[in-house]
Formats: sequence, structure tokens, C-alpha cells
Amino acid sequence: MTALSIQYPFTALKGVPQLQNALLLAAIDPLIGGVLIEGPRGAAKTTSARALAQLLPDGGFVNLPLGTSEEQLQGSLDIEAALKQGDACFKPALLARAHQGVLYVDEVNLLPDALVDLLLDVSVSGVNRVERDGISHQHAARFVLVGTMNPEEGELRPQLLDRFGLLVRLNDMIDAPTRREIVRSRLAFEADPEAFIRTHETDQEALRERICQARARLESLAFTDAVHDRVSEVCFAAGVEGVRADLVMLRAARAHAALADAACIRDTDIDAVQALVLAHRRRDRSASSPDEASGPEPSGEDPSHAPEAAGSSRSQGSGAGDQDAPRDTEATVPERSGHDQDWGALPPEPTPIRSLAHVRPLPTKKP
Repeated sequence: MTALSIQYPFTALKGVPQLQNALLLAAIDPLIGGVLIEGPRGAAKTTSARALAQLLPDGGFVNLPLGTSEEQLQGSLDIEAALKQGDACFKPALLARAHQGVLYVDEVNLLPDALVDLLLDVSVSGVNRVERDGISHQHAARFVLVGTMNPEEGELRPQLLDRFGLLVRLNDMIDAPTRREIVRSRLAFEADPEAFIRTHETDQEALRERICQARARLESLAFTDAVHDRVSEVCFAAGVEGVRADLVMLRAARAHAALADAACIRDTDIDAVQALVLAHRRRDRSASSPDEASGPEPSGEDPSHAPEAAGSSRSQGSGAGDQDAPRDTEATVPERSGHDQDWGALPPEPTPIRSLAHVRPLPTKKP
């Protein structure tokens, strides 16, 4: 067993069934648009993303550093080939490496907006298109995008937040029994990683097979008129802008039905995913959010029942989760209608001012 394969098993995660559910849905249909995980430090956000990569056929995991440039992300001209052979060849980069795997972005709220926008474009389309340095190239880039952020370190712009398919918020308060289970499991893994992984290998293999089967049956599940009507009603009632929420909810509900081996998309599938889809899009975001009642890692329930577990946990929201939701600005800013609405306006941000020392004064102008 190599060092790369020694990762905490997905089926051993405890305390966050909604996070498990969201990651599985994105693994079945990456075109959902990725998963954004909000949570405090030490909430096992990275552990969950690495654990998901172990369930995918290729098992690829690509970590995107904050200092990445657009060329390092998309790819660029192969300078060596151009100098030696005189050919304009494409040099693949991180997006090509992430194909069929997981592309992980820690502290995505600190990444330049242009790169976040580019990532979300490729995640939804599944194709990386490069037009620069005299080359025109495109290649498949179908990956599970997982972004994490700590709200205390800054918010993500609303325009970019809306483009993430699913959102999970992790609470910073974990009840005592869940903490005990998490700590015991982690200590057992650190004491003997290989033995710990072997104890979960049967569950891991069963879940890998279910993901592969769900991907295979995904296209056979049709979006009926009844499904379209229900999704449209839910999104309209939530007051979301645009139709991106409708598209994501349809894809997520279909993936949920495929994972549950259902013959069609049911109302229960829509109910199980709507909190993940609408938490960052509804007008009153504090009304409903897919908060985790316990914190860092998914429950010890059988992962083969992840959709059902997530569906039941959806109704067990806590007050702490509501406090973590983005602030509702309607209480302080009066609503405006008609032409008076300032669409896309952002609140002013304070700019630090620093006095300069040792500045040479300008010479006095002669009369």
C-alpha cells in the first residue's frame, strides 16, 4: 500500500451526512457544478475531499494552490517543443490532471475571482478551452470540484457563490457523543492506518460499485413534466434569481435517484437535495440551510443509505446552523422597486491607509 493510498476512508467519516450526500451527488454527476463547503478550521473539509477521491475509478486528487496562474491552471504553449521543433504544441496543466478525479480548492474565497470563474465554467461544461499564445486547443476536463472556505476569513462574491452547484455549512459546535466517535476513529487510523483501512474496505468497495452503477443509469432517468413542475414550484417559492437553481436541482435529484437505484425521479429525491441547492440562492438564506448538526465528519451510518440518511437529517436543522447563514441585508436596507433598484451593487469595503515615512519633500518652486 503506497503513501498516496493511505487516506482516511469515506465510509469511516462521522457526523456530517449532508456533506457525504453532497459529495456523492457531485461524484455521480460532476456537471452539477461542484460542492462548496463552509466551515471552521479543523472541520475535516480536506479529509472529506481526499476520501471522496478514493471512491472514484481513477482516484485522482489535484490540489489547487492559491498562487496558481491562469496558465498553470488551463495550460499553455509548450515552450520547449516550440524551441526544439518549431511546433506550437499545447502543454496540459492542472485541469487536465484533474480529469475524472477531484479538483480541490482550499480557501476558495481567497482565490482571484477570475480563476474561480474559470474553474466554475469548466466544471459545468466539462471542457477546457484554451485560446492563447497562438494556440487553440480544447480537451475534456470532467472533475468533481470541491471548494472550501472559512467565512471568518472573508466571503465569496455573490455572483461566484451562486455558480457553485451545492453548498454545505458545517457547524463549529459538535455534541459530546459525536466528538467521542470522531476522536476514537481518528486515533485508530493514526495508530495503524493499514489495519483501519482494511476494516472499511468492504464498505468502500460496495460504495465504489454503487457510484459506478449510478453513473451508468443516470441518463436513463428522464425529467418528466411532474418533476419539472415540482422543481419550478420549489425554486419559485424560494425566490431565487434566474434558473440556475432549477437546473442544478434537476441534476442533483436525478443523481440522488440513481444512487438510490430508483426507477424514476421522485419527490423524495427533490426534497433530499433542495436544501443543498437553495441554501446560498434563496432570498432569505437564514430560513433554510443544509447545516451539519455535529461538525467535521459524516455519521457512522452505512454509506449505502447515504441518500436516505441525508434526507432525514435535512429536517433536523439547528439554531446554530441558522446563525452561520449569510447575513440577511433586508433588515437594514429598505427594498426598492422598479428603476430605483441598484442591481449588482456591493457594499463599500474599507481601504487601509498607511502613512509614508521618510518622504523627501518637493523642492520649493522658484518665483
